[in-house]
Order: sequence, then C-alpha cells, then structure tokens
Amino acid sequence: MNAPPRLAPHSSHWGVFSAGWRDGTLVVEPYAGDPDPNPLLQNFPEALHHRARIAQPMVRRGWLERGPGKDDRRGRDEFIPMEWDKVLDLLAAELARVRDAHGPGAIFGGSYGWSSAGRFHHAQSQVHRFLNTTLGGYVKSVNSYSAGASAVILPHFLGPMDSVARRNVTWEAIVEHTEICVAFGGMALKNSMVASGGVSQHIERRSMKAARERGCDFINISPLRDDLPEEAGAEWLAPVPGTDTALMLGIAHTLLAEGLHDAEFIARYCTGWEAFETYLTGRSDGVPKTAEWAAAICGLPADTIAGLARRMAGKRCLIAMAHSLQRAEHGEQPVWMAGVLAAMLGQHGLPGGGYNYALGSIAHYGKRHNAVPAAALPQGKNGVGAFIPVARISDMLLNPGKPFDYDGQKLTYADIRLVYWAGGNPFHHHQDLNRLRQAFAAVETLVVHEIAWTATARHADIVLPTTMTLEREDIGAAPTDPLMVAMHRIAEPFGQARDDYAIFTDLATRLGRAQEFTEGRDARGWLRHLYEPTRKALAEQGHHAPDFEQFWEEGFLPLPQSEDDGGIIRAFRDDPEGAPLPTRTGKIQLSSETIAGFGYDDCPGHPAWLEPSDAPAAGRPLWLVANQPATRLHSQFDFGGHSSAKKRRGREVMRIHPEDAAPRGIADGDIVRLFNDRGACLATASVSADVRPGVVQLPTGAWYDPEDPQEAKALCVHGNPNVLTRDVGTSRLAQGCTGQLTSVEVEPFTGNLPPIRAFDPPGG
Repeated sequence: MNAPPRLAPHSSHWGVFSAGWRDGTLVVEPYAGDPDPNPLLQNFPEALHHRARIAQPMVRRGWLERGPGKDDRRGRDEFIPMEWDKVLDLLAAELARVRDAHGPGAIFGGSYGWSSAGRFHHAQSQVHRFLNTTLGGYVKSVNSYSAGASAVILPHFLGPMDSVARRNVTWEAIVEHTEICVAFGGMALKNSMVASGGVSQHIERRSMKAARERGCDFINISPLRDDLPEEAGAEWLAPVPGTDTALMLGIAHTLLAEGLHDAEFIARYCTGWEAFETYLTGRSDGVPKTAEWAAAICGLPADTIAGLARRMAGKRCLIAMAHSLQRAEHGEQPVWMAGVLAAMLGQHGLPGGGYNYALGSIAHYGKRHNAVPAAALPQGKNGVGAFIPVARISDMLLNPGKPFDYDGQKLTYADIRLVYWAGGNPFHHHQDLNRLRQAFAAVETLVVHEIAWTATARHADIVLPTTMTLEREDIGAAPTDPLMVAMHRIAEPFGQARDDYAIFTDLATRLGRAQEFTEGRDARGWLRHLYEPTRKALAEQGHHAPDFEQFWEEGFLPLPQSEDDGGIIRAFRDDPEGAPLPTRTGKIQLSSETIAGFGYDDCPGHPAWLEPSDAPAAGRPLWLVANQPATRLHSQFDFGGHSSAKKRRGREVMRIHPEDAAPRGIADGDIVRLFNDRGACLATASVSADVRPGVVQLPTGAWYDPEDPQEAKALCVHGNPNVLTRDVGTSRLAQGCTGQLTSVEVEPFTGNLPPIRAFDPPGG
C-alpha cells in the first residue's frame, strides 16, 4: 500500500496548516499545535480553481480603444484578453505618461487590504516598493478601516494604538487576575480567529473558559448576544447601537457620585480631570450624566447601569473595547471614554486590569511578543508627502483640490490621475458603493492585480492575474506568534497568473529601474534575505537557528517569546516620572487642550455624548449593524466552500428579532430587501432573539453584485450592506470609517428573484 503524500506547510491570516493533493483533491489540515483551528481554512480547496479566478491579463475595451480618461462605463464594460508582454508595455507607457506629465503625486497607491500572510509576497508592500523605487513615490493612505478613529485619538490621551492593543493586557494575565471583564462591543471569536501574518495558536476560547472557571465575570455589552462565546458565560447587556459613550458616562457619574472612583490614581497619573468632571456633573451644560440620563439614551435600566458601576469598583476590572464601536459616527468618543473609565477605577497598568483597546478583535492582541524579529519587505522612500485617511478615497477622487481637516491639520486632496491597486477590495471595505462607483469613474486609469473577478477588478482598466498564496513560496511570521512557517508552494499558478513580484520586476525593467526594485534578488533570494535577521537573533540568543535550507526542509521554526511586561502602560504605573506616557503631558489625558484647540464641533476636548445624525427615523426605523463576517476574512474567498455553505439560498444571511420580523410579515428563510435612500440589497432572513429588538445584522463581505450595473442605485442581489452605509468620516479629527452602523427598513422581497452573478467572469 502506497504511503499518503506528504502535506507541505503553509500559513494564512486565519491559521497555520499543511496542504497537499490526495486523489486529485486538495487536502488542508490545520497545524497540530492549534487548540482551536479556524474552519475558514476550508475555503481553500474550492477557491483554488474556481471559475471566479482570472486566467490571463485583461484590458477594458473602452480604455483600450479611447485611451485613458474618465469613464462611467467602468464596472459594465467588456474586457479584452491580452498577452503579458503587450499589456506590460501598455502599462509601463501609461505609468511613464502620468509620471512625466503630472508627477508621482498624481498616482494613488491604494492597495488597502489583508493581502496574504507572507513576509515577502505581501501585495501592498510590493506595490508600494515598486511605486517608490521606480516612479518616485505615490499618494498614500494612513490608518485603517478597522481602527481609523482609534489610531488618531489614542495617542492624544494614552499612547500609540499598538501599545494599547498589542502590548498591554495578555490572555495569560486575564486567566490569572481578572475579576470582571466588561467588553464593550464584545470579543467575538470570529474576529480573533484571524491575524495578519498568520496565527498558529487560537487561545481565546480556552482563555475565556479558564478565566470564567476561576471566577471572572464577563459582561457582553453589544446588540448581538454572540459577541462573546458561550465559554465566557457572559451576561448580555444590549444597549441601543452607538450609545456606548452615554452608557459609560452613566457608569462614570455613578462612580463619582458614590465616591467609588480612585481619586488618588487620578491625581497622580492623569491630567484634565477638572474639565471632564465639569462636563460629567453637568456644570458645563446643565445636564448631569447620571445613570437615569444614560438609561433614556441607551435603552438599559438605570438600576442596571448603576449596578454595573458598583460591580466594577474595587475589583481587578478590565475594560475591553471592540473596533466596531469606533467604526461609527463620533467613533473617537467611546475609545476615549473607555480609557477615562479605566482611570476612574484606578486600573490602568495592573495585570489583567485596566483598558485594552481591541482585545479579541484580532488574534495578535493579548499575546506576548516574540524575542526575535521577523523582517518585512522594505518599501523604500516615498517622495510624495500627500496622503488621505484611508476611508476618504471617494472624497479624494471626486474632489481634487478640496481642503479637508485631519488631526489638527488643514490638508488638500490630491488630483489623482492613476490608481494602482494590488491586494484588497474596496468594494468590501468602503461605504456607499454607488458613490465609490462614481469615484472610480472619475480617474483616467485604474490598474488592479487580482486573483479573482472582484467588483474592484470589474471596474479596472487593466487587470493583471496574480497567484494565490498556495501558488507561491513565502515565509509566514507575526510579531506575537511563536512559530515561523516555511510556506511551500502547494499548487501551480492558475492559468497565466504571475506573482506580484514578477509583474513589478518586468515593469521596473521597462521603466529602467530593475536594479532599484529587485536589488539583484529573485523571489527565493528575497526569502533568504528576509529570514536572516531571525536566524541571526536566534543564534545570538542560543536558540535553534537553522540555515535557510534547513528551515525550509523542517517547515516550522519555534520562536522564543518575551516576558509579559505590560508594555508602556505598566511601566508608567510603576514609575510615572521615570517612564512617562508618550502623550503631550506624559500622563493619561482625561481631557485635551490640544484637541480643544482644534475647534472641532464633532470632537470636543474631552469625551462627550454626541447625537448621531443617522439614527433610525421615519422610512428607515431599524438600526443596521454591518459587522465583520464569520465565514471568511472580510471578502476574501467569498466563493470558497466554507463561505458558500453558510449562505442561505445563495445570499448573505440577515438576522432580525422576532418582534421586528412579525409585523413586517418576515419568516425565517425569506428573501428580504434592505433599503434606505442610498441603496438596497437582498439577503436571506434569519429570525433570531440573539439580536436586540430594533436591530438587524448583516455582515460585510458578500461580493457586490448589482442587478443592473447601469443603474445609479442598482440593487445588490447578493447582500453587500455597503450599498446602504454612509461615506462620511467619524469626525474632523480622525476621518475614520463609519460603516458599522446605519439606519434601514426591511421588507419581504416579492419580485422575480434575480440570479447571483458575483462569481461569474465578466461576459460569462
């Protein structure tokens, strides 16, 4: 009997695994050391050779026949197949034209998204290195859709986001020390099952179970019951979406009024208490932020709010806050207010206590850092200083030369002629997709590298087919994961697909900058180069340090980890004078003269409750929570087997409470239409008491599938909620994404059910 074929190691954002072929079928097996493997790994087998894959270079007919220019036919035009040499000649000439006529400041290197887990074949790093070394730079984006508001507000009052999220409270400390964990927005396992650069051990479920068994109380504050797993045994409090800041203020007022706050901690470690206290007590505006005041806003009983404050005081209390809360209008406020609440409790810097922003939002958070580095592809120097907050792309493309505010600065949108996108799908990340369609119609040339026919690829002028991660070699590693992975090639490239690096090398050669881009290395040469800092550090510390060939043969390399030191926040608690925080005052800023000086009416100088402008109203009476999906990472491999199997009737699933379903005549399994004044989409209804009444939940990531691409507000038949969400910034401070919440109406769909064509090639 023949031995089964050896499975080769590989890695992805949702887990480390081994894969290979058995009887012509791709087999994917999770890493044996992972205590809670992610089922998203099973999206690979069906996705590898799916009909949605792009087999050869394609050029949009309108661009090919009429040349670069604005064109509203993007997204509905025909594509013409082209040989690699010819399409690269055309693209190199177009890049040179834009560079010479308008300068590199007319090129936007968007390429936002998760790309792949490898240290080398990371699409954003590749395209940014190419634009920097061959064209002199590009207009970039800053921050992320996930954390656009928090990345700006956190440094003003506590410290950089990575310090507050990545190097702060660990799961080990929670298991050992935490007595009560209040999770605003929950800590859903669907989020912590993924991590950029890969994850070999999913420990969140077992950590919450162990903490609970020791006696830790978990409080899930979310409109969704399953934003904490069953293992946490959590108490569920379901406030009105977007009202968490008011809830926190009500808790804070109770702490102050009943003398439960830590005045000594505030005096020693904080600044700005007086301004915040004046607001909290109502001396500044005549409105005390009592539990009763908060109850009227957030829909929870005043006794529950006051009782929670009393339970939190005097205990080792951890306040966690999900990305989701700040992905909404005024998203800076809950981030800041949660930090103030932890300060009032005197918990910052204690093991298992304090404030950990985004704990549970990604698998890297809550873990110790590695004691050795993992190198990344250097991107070179960007000669262009212009940038945008990442979620303002439509604003930029539609309003060249228009001024905008950002973190105290007055900036101007660049005049973009060419957009180069490699890795990522803005038709997943971005809001108000009909407006995004208009924005992409306004550029002269849109270039996309893609493995499959996403909506972004369908709107491109030049589409270059790229390899999937399984079709190339790479190194998987992350700063907080104790395993480096030799990512072997599992399959041959699909059709004529090429690695991004091979494409950019050929383009750089045509532009006379090959040496600057490649530094004389092929792909395997870069892997050796990137591995060397890790090997050297391992050897210096006396650990197993194989050479590259041995590492590649062994497949998995354990990495040592540092001690859990609590980062800058614990160091500050231990020695506030000797280890000040990197804020303006060196202390926790409960209010900020700097932010107050900006004069933003939508982000004052202290945390505050600000009424949302998109709350439910006549014609759109329900809150829509457009959160991250459980069946894929964002929109990646929506056509994969696991993602497809979780759809119902081929469409994304929308959850609705029985109290909202019954008067609308909606039954479980019905096709429904969600709509507001921005657009409409179809979904399959799941009637469930696990959502708050007045709330519907539809995850993002279903590929945008307009019934009639020629219509300005075409119905998405597949269930992409971003046809409904608003394209506005969180505030003038951060200009972050507000896609988590909007208001809608839902009704049964009674027309002829349109077919789903999202995964069919254009013209297919």
